[in-house]
Amino acid sequence: MNTHEIINEIDINEILEESKNFSKEEILEIIEKSKDCYGIEILEAAKLLQVEDDEILEKMFEAARYIKEKIYGSRIVVFAPLYTSNECTNNCLYCGFRVTNKDLHRKTLSTNEVINEARTIASQGHKRVLLVCGEDRKTTNIDHIVESVKSIYENADIRRINVNAAPMSVEEFKKLKEAKIGTYQIFQETYHRETYKKMHVSGSKADYDYRLTAIDRAYEAGIDDVGIGVLLGLYDYKFDVIATLIHSDYLDEKYNVGPHTISIPRLRPAFGSGLDKVPYPLSDKDLKKVVAVYRMAVPYTGIILSTRESKELRDELINLGVSQMSAGSKTNPGGYEEDDKQADQFVTSDERGLDEMLKVICEQGHLPSFCTACYRAKRTGEAFMELAKHSHIHEFCQPNSILTFKENLVNNASEETKKIGEKMLQVELEKIDDEKLKEETKRRLKRIEQGEKDLYF
Repeated sequence: MNTHEIINEIDINEILEESKNFSKEEILEIIEKSKDCYGIEILEAAKLLQVEDDEILEKMFEAARYIKEKIYGSRIVVFAPLYTSNECTNNCLYCGFRVTNKDLHRKTLSTNEVINEARTIASQGHKRVLLVCGEDRKTTNIDHIVESVKSIYENADIRRINVNAAPMSVEEFKKLKEAKIGTYQIFQETYHRETYKKMHVSGSKADYDYRLTAIDRAYEAGIDDVGIGVLLGLYDYKFDVIATLIHSDYLDEKYNVGPHTISIPRLRPAFGSGLDKVPYPLSDKDLKKVVAVYRMAVPYTGIILSTRESKELRDELINLGVSQMSAGSKTNPGGYEEDDKQADQFVTSDERGLDEMLKVICEQGHLPSFCTACYRAKRTGEAFMELAKHSHIHEFCQPNSILTFKENLVNNASEETKKIGEKMLQVELEKIDDEKLKEETKRRLKRIEQGEKDLYF
């Protein structure tokens, strides 16, 4: 496979240069076109990234909100990361886990410790976790990951485990598939080869091409839900956003399955990092524009927001097309039981716990969701894409989000969150168009009040 054909830097630079020439009328036409919810062309996305005018930006944000509501409804999926290890053999300048950081408190969780972390996360009300670990073949190999996934499913009330892990061989990906993971997530960090080389000084992660083709091997192994993204701030965000969209198109054209999610992490300070400043800083305004462009260009894709950002900005981004967000995150192994700041991968900004985050989501008019139904009902890969691309996925999302949020309100929420949440549930129930489905959802809500759990369509 010629990876330069997947990500052609000459083409990307030509697109970005051409995109600088546009009229206001042309931009408004692109915005209007995006509302059809079938996406926009790469050059059109590049032109939107050039927009600085606040009036036009607001129209982009309005379009992003419209698209997200049409495809996914008002739901916001909530999850928590679970770090099993911070041991790593890579020397990535931006990361606190890098091998040359001698001051980091290193730790790899035992199976029992992984279970305890998962149980603590579940006790807060979470049903989804993102399993994360450093890249050390001696301690965090495929056997460690698979054992962690299986142990969590067997011993904690967690219903979907997504995995963010190093590139693997096809055989290793098959083992991951057999463990019944949800989404396999891998970030290229930056698609710009020279910057990638500078940032990844040594270790297996220094191999740009092996990382870029990881998703191809995952698909070959049968994993059909994947997540991609870049670490915004390592290089010019316009280049990396366009490259991400090109990678997305490549996957969609070759496998008929685009990325299930795109993450938007922005470079943050890290204990022991090898960078004293962000190489290519982007403003909050830029980040909001990135979210809007992703939503308009790949409307079927979930956009993930982490706790790297401030609570004020996260609250804004909820309204701009984000569909998944972490809450109450800890970025060190064992952090939910004992939070050691000298073991973190990076500094988090939004320290709000899950209950408070649920309240904020409701107050902004959105529906918190802990749904894991598509994964277990085999609505993944092409089946999911078919529904999402034709704006039908919300027909499942809406009732399932209602049911999972109700379960949290009954079993985990504070009294204040229960009051706000119950009002939101009544509003969201009325959005279900199918009367039979609405009545069945009401019946299942009663069953949850009587103690039943894990009801879904």
